Amino acid sequence: MKITTEYIRLEQFLKLCGLADTGGQAKLMIQEGQVEVNGETELRRGRKLYPHDVVKADGKTIEVE
Repeated sequence: MKITTEYIRLEQFLKLCGLADTGGQAKLMIQEGQVEVNGETELRRGRKLYPHDVVKADGKTIEVE
């Protein structure tokens, strides 16, 4: 998924990629430990993602470009 800014917050990224329908759903996914960033479980929804970070959720893996 290509971004046009320096970074994107994890919660926004999940919505933009279609892994979460709403911000509330994204928040729950993160709080319940269902999201990995660069191979590690991420519990902070405000985590900043930069190009080359890899997000895994809902059985899908997406790289930030």
